[in-house]
This record gives sequence, structure tokens and C-alpha cells, in this order.
Amino acid sequence: MVSSTMRLSDTVTSRDMLESDLIDVVQIESHATAFPWSLKNFQDCLKAGHQAWVYCNPAQEIVGFTIVQKVLDEIHLLNICVRQQDQGQGVGKMLLDTIISYAKQRSSVLIVLEVRRSNNRAQALYIQAGFNEMSVRKDYYPAKQGREDAILMGMDLTLLSFFDQNE
Repeated sequence: MVSSTMRLSDTVTSRDMLESDLIDVVQIESHATAFPWSLKNFQDCLKAGHQAWVYCNPAQEIVGFTIVQKVLDEIHLLNICVRQQDQGQGVGKMLLDTIISYAKQRSSVLIVLEVRRSNNRAQALYIQAGFNEMSVRKDYYPAKQGREDAILMGMDLTLLSFFDQNE
């Protein structure tokens, strides 16, 4: 059990996502979003060799996951999700920080992602982490009525490293 002074994000550990994790991952995704990825989407990511992590609490329950694709010197954040009951406890920020560290370790120059225009909570997290809006992808996502735009966001790691060196 996590003490009242310790946030869940302080106790979470990460490991590579395994095929055996996918039932839990799909369940977390389906509870967190109205248009979840299918089991096949996740299987295809693992098969393609994309970097995928699960994040576990002390009881070894999966509380979140991330999947990224490395393309040359860029990282594309394909999916990031925190279990619904664990949202608002710093886990999303921790997951995003892990991706940023991974990108820096791989000498990537840019991290890109798409986020639903209606997902203000995620956008705030990305902006707080240093992402900027790059463009809009019209009608990118399925929606309850028609389609929804995606905001393409990016983090320029070359600029970030410049500021890190001057601190």
C-alpha cells in the first residue's frame, strides 16, 4: 500500500511490454478511451519491434503503458495510457518523462505525437512537459458523431539540450 505522503508515481516500476500483458493493456485502454486500440493493434506494435513498456505498482498490477516508434532520429509516441483509477497521481507525467529520457538517450532530435482536440487534460500534460503544437490533422480520429481533429505536437530535443547546457 502506498503511504498518504507518497504518490503512486513514486512507487511505479517499468519493464518491457510482453505478449502476456496484452489482455491487461487492452482492458486499461478500453476503460480509458472511447475509441480504444484493438488487441491486434498492440500485437502488431510488438511484432514490429516498437519500444513498448508497462508500468506496474508495487503489487505488480499494470497501471499504465507506452508505445513509441523510433524513425531515424525521431520518436513517435504512438500510445500512452494510465489506468483510469490511477489517473491524477503523477503517473502520466512519469510515463512521459520516461519517453523523453529514452529519446535523449537515443540522440533523437524530435518527439512527435497526436492528441485529440477534445483531450484537454493530455494537452496540458504535454505542454507542461515542453511540447508545442505543430499542426492540426483534420478528421484524424473517429468520434461519436463523425470525425475529430488531432493536434500534432512535438518536442524539439535539440533546443531542449541547448537549454539544459545553459542551466
